[in-house]
Amino acid sequence: MKRGPRVHFSFRSPFSWMAIHRLRRRLPDAHQRLDFIPYWDPDERTSADLTAAGAEFHYTPMSKAKHLYILHDTRRQAAKLGLRMVWPVDVDPWWELPHLGYLLARRLGRGEQFYDAVTAARWERGENVCEPPVLRAAAERAGLDGDRIVAAAESAEIRAAGVDCLVTAYHDDIFGIPYFRVGPHRFWGLDRLDDFLTELLGPATVPVPTGAPERVLVDTDTAGGCG
Repeated sequence: MKRGPRVHFSFRSPFSWMAIHRLRRRLPDAHQRLDFIPYWDPDERTSADLTAAGAEFHYTPMSKAKHLYILHDTRRQAAKLGLRMVWPVDVDPWWELPHLGYLLARRLGRGEQFYDAVTAARWERGENVCEPPVLRAAAERAGLDGDRIVAAAESAEIRAAGVDCLVTAYHDDIFGIPYFRVGPHRFWGLDRLDDFLTELLGPATVPVPTGAPERVLVDTDTAGGCG
């Protein structure tokens, strides 16, 4: 089946957060025009289902030295984009919770609002979005039933949809986030956003951002799992 243009994102990744911020400045209706596919480090149950589907998780952890560099560099990049950033501390995070919550929120017609609430909690306030009370509050700010969103991680139907997302990532050869795809063309990283938009819209129709310049040059390797 032919798939439309899509973006693989992760709530874990600061580069994903920044790239989608830039994307929406250029394409305000991005959530309506593109398929947003969540990508995360799977737990044991999801990993087993992924293996049963004939897929795997391509990500390879980075070195400690590179991780420490990225901790400092992302603050600089966020400042260039005019974003306020508070680095969150993840203690035994369960990434199914926010990402499967997103899938349910999207089904309920509030995916974009949920995305905004979760990224604000994580990257603007430094909250642990893998904790049920934090995610419940984010869901409620997005106009959703917080208990229902938190329970999505235990839903067999939503879990199956989550496995489908990671199987799609496997077949798209996703090894890091953010990752954009349109037709056969693939674009990895924050600094490939303009190329993606040119392929998506054509060189004469790529929106020109207003305000501060956004020339962003970064090492877009995966940060802390999905950078």
